[in-house]
Amino acid sequence: MLRFCTLIILTVVAATADDFQGSTHITPFDEDTIAYSKTEADGPIPRLQKRIEKGELKLPFDPEHGFLTALLRELKVDTNSQMLVFSKTSFQRDRISPTRPRALYFNEDVYIGYIHGAPLMEITSVDPKLGAVFYTVEQQRASVPKFTRTDQCLECHASTKSLGVPGHLVRSFACDDKGTVDLTRGTSLVTHRTPLLERWGGWYVTGSASGEPHRGNLVGYEAYDLLEKTGKGSGDISDLSEFFEAEEYPAASSDIVALMVLEHQSHMHNYITRLNYEARMALQQFGHLNYLKSKVDAFLRYMLFTDEITLAKPVKGNTQFSKNFSARGPKDKQGRSLRDFDLQTRLFKHPCSYLIYSEPFDALPSQLKDVLYKRLWDILNSNDSNADFKNISAESRTAIREILAQTKPNLPSYWK
Repeated sequence: MLRFCTLIILTVVAATADDFQGSTHITPFDEDTIAYSKTEADGPIPRLQKRIEKGELKLPFDPEHGFLTALLRELKVDTNSQMLVFSKTSFQRDRISPTRPRALYFNEDVYIGYIHGAPLMEITSVDPKLGAVFYTVEQQRASVPKFTRTDQCLECHASTKSLGVPGHLVRSFACDDKGTVDLTRGTSLVTHRTPLLERWGGWYVTGSASGEPHRGNLVGYEAYDLLEKTGKGSGDISDLSEFFEAEEYPAASSDIVALMVLEHQSHMHNYITRLNYEARMALQQFGHLNYLKSKVDAFLRYMLFTDEITLAKPVKGNTQFSKNFSARGPKDKQGRSLRDFDLQTRLFKHPCSYLIYSEPFDALPSQLKDVLYKRLWDILNSNDSNADFKNISAESRTAIREILAQTKPNLPSYWK
């Protein structure tokens, strides 16, 4: 079997104070409590496979893009979420270069990796309880395409890089003019905490950062040297045709806002998985969650964007991604949503992760959700003395509380 190494590009870093102490320790996810490899996966890809096998769905094969177009449609993944990465970090690395980047597409519960002309597509399906589960599908015409689960990818995707659970990672690398990574020039794990100057090495970026320098669109070491010497990056780019044949891809973009959403979401997914595992193991061993306080605090810090960087200048995408993402709501009576963008000084207008609506969040043990909802209620009502949350404005606290009270099902009664 081919070694399925990475779906989304990422890096080895030490645990930071932003994550809870011990967050990079590998959890015993293949032991009886979690039984990751032994458990039949749920999520969008297993559900899609069952529909295909029952004859409820035909997945058309496109001679140009294989199953990609049909897969995006059936899984409700916006084509405008396309991001293009040219660092050689996939197991199909020999097919990746600045002139043939790998395209990534995502929504809140699936990630798809596509290389034009490659024999396989790579997919990560988010299981409500297991976390990231990895699949490949052959890009060959078939009446019943087979999505093959491959746990070999856990060599890279269940490590210190992913909070010690099967998860997702986004990295920034310096690359030569062929897309080969140079680890001596530094790598950075990218989340919503990462300064723009450290983001997007090995990626194409379209849209505007208002001239703020970043590593996107830099091909070859001379470009990185120039960034280091002058502080000047590639500038704002909307047309990628100078780099590769853009018509080979469903979209001609690698939207900066889509990239920023991905960077928040990938780490948030890992956090939900880690907290799920920790809670299930604690409940089995102790019958309570008293030892998870620091982990709950760290989770809420990330969910509430307390350590998010401040944007020095406005950011703007060059596709319909921002509009389409925001439209998926849900919205309160005032039309507000946790998917509303700010993009002036921060990513979202109301800094609370939209993944609070996700299946993995809802699948957390009920005892844990009770703790999270009570802590969140106290934080949003300024009844929490933890200094980590002091910088959340009164306006944001009120807006988040009101939005959740009107849009999040099954909240405790005191939220109403």
